[in-house]
Amino acid sequence: MKRYPLIADHGLVGDLQTAALVSDEGVVDWFAAPRFDSPGIFAALLDHDKGGYFRLSVDGSDVTVKQLYYPDTALLVTRFLSADGVGELIDWMPPDRTGRPTDEHAILRVMRCTRGNVTFALECRPRFGFGSNPHETHVDGRTATFRAPGITAFLQTNVPLEQDGPYDVHGRLTLTEGSQAGASFTVAGPDAPVPPLPDEQGVEAALWDAVDFWQKWVRTARYRGRWPDMVHRSAITLKLLTYLPTGAPIAAATLGLPELVGGERNWDYRYTWIRDGSLAVRALLDLGFVEEAAAFTGWLTDRVTERAGAPSAGGRPLQIMYRVDGDPWLPEEILEDFEGYRGSAPVRVGNGAADQLQLDIYGEAMYALAQGRGLDPQPTHHGWKAVSGLLDWLAASWDSTDEGIWETRGGQRDFTFSRVMSWVAFDRGLRLAEEFGRPAALDAWRAARDEIFGQIMHRGWSEKRQALVQYFGGDVLDASLLLIPRAGLLNPTDPAWLSTLDAIERGLVQDSLVHRYDPGASPDGLRGAEGTFSLCTFLYVDALARAGRARPARFTFEKMLTYANHVGLFAEEIGPSGEQLGNFPQAFTHLSLIMAATTLDEVLDRASPA
Repeated sequence: MKRYPLIADHGLVGDLQTAALVSDEGVVDWFAAPRFDSPGIFAALLDHDKGGYFRLSVDGSDVTVKQLYYPDTALLVTRFLSADGVGELIDWMPPDRTGRPTDEHAILRVMRCTRGNVTFALECRPRFGFGSNPHETHVDGRTATFRAPGITAFLQTNVPLEQDGPYDVHGRLTLTEGSQAGASFTVAGPDAPVPPLPDEQGVEAALWDAVDFWQKWVRTARYRGRWPDMVHRSAITLKLLTYLPTGAPIAAATLGLPELVGGERNWDYRYTWIRDGSLAVRALLDLGFVEEAAAFTGWLTDRVTERAGAPSAGGRPLQIMYRVDGDPWLPEEILEDFEGYRGSAPVRVGNGAADQLQLDIYGEAMYALAQGRGLDPQPTHHGWKAVSGLLDWLAASWDSTDEGIWETRGGQRDFTFSRVMSWVAFDRGLRLAEEFGRPAALDAWRAARDEIFGQIMHRGWSEKRQALVQYFGGDVLDASLLLIPRAGLLNPTDPAWLSTLDAIERGLVQDSLVHRYDPGASPDGLRGAEGTFSLCTFLYVDALARAGRARPARFTFEKMLTYANHVGLFAEEIGPSGEQLGNFPQAFTHLSLIMAATTLDEVLDRASPA
């Protein structure tokens, strides 16, 4: 196996409470349980020697590997082709239907031989608590039990197992044409008994049950546009990255994958950002996934109401991110013993940016609540009181410096995007108050909204750039401002906006790919550069389409689709050589793909109606 496969050389499987990455060599090199944000059990992607992995591969020097998803599902197929035979590995996790948190999670793996004969090699090397919790290993026939403090895992398989040192197991099995074998890796509580070994019929039933679950869900999507495969794959990915018990989406399945190989921009993205989740509401509703949109708006409402009357120590109604259960405690630590992906250290667990002041989140939160207003007949009295209190706080706080959308660690500024979304917060709050006839400080909100607009257009405008820029008094461009026409601050054909769009094209677009900003021109407190930001490229498509520039929008969109990996997934960034960088897969990228596709479809349909 490769010591460090490319970030893009992976598919994602999950059960709606946690997820795993499987490389195109059949190696599970990332898996945390029992929740997305739990300590890693397989984390070889962050340290090959210390992280742990579960390999099922066909050995041989002449083996060619292909990987794909079974259509419209989250079942991953890895195919091994050689002169002697063709082997196939199917990986999936049984999707949760209960919506109740559980300690039990299983990765199911089916090995098949479809031609000739093939020999599968198995290695299972769990490392609990990122390798900090030693475990006991016991092998009994076809079952291996791994017991660590607070957690137990079971490997059950048709492959004859042998213990390998104190902690690991391995085995080999030759399959002939038409035969198959299975393996399941199940995580459970500390005192869990060995689960019953599924027979061949049971495994087959579980496989088709998962296929039916995903295909039935995808069929409820109402997307009828030009790019159904990519839009549906993005929708499945968003669902895989959403914690079903609370409806909270995480930003990405992983932590510590670098924005620049060898650099320090290595963050933990396994949490729920107010910003990401709020923007996902519109994408989900556009596809007809009302239940998922309603679940997040419910989670968001809980976050807004829980601090009403008792704000945090910083006096803020919201934190920028939370754990999937709403816990705000995300202390940032460093895995000192991990070398990081290809030497990209430090490897951070937790996220110190959680305590930053980012004023834009209030706009995104109100945007989501306004988009989801049709999901409930009207806000409750308690809920509206909390929303009103949030906006009253913002009315007194919006004219402040903050860290901004990109969570820079170079100090606070008067970020233009923060003002844009503060404008959105008051604009949507005013609409909701009037629509539902709720009591509110309408005059104060209206005055704040109008003052913010004037400030943006005066202090956020650069005569040198002839554009709205990243922060007041500067000349640095920022791709986050591509959300302005979607947010409604400016008409998408307003001359000031078109001039800004042209400036972004000249300054941040490189061969159709978009940088979020220039760290050299606007130091962000971190060493090194970064790739183009895939989210920003799709926001660029959305802005181009809204501005009536349909042809360049379509070209940029379809070119960007070619940067997806072999199974249609995107990481956070695209590097200088077209490689995927950053945590993987990233929900923000996939939701912006959906946003761009639906906007572009509407524009193209108007231009050439059927």
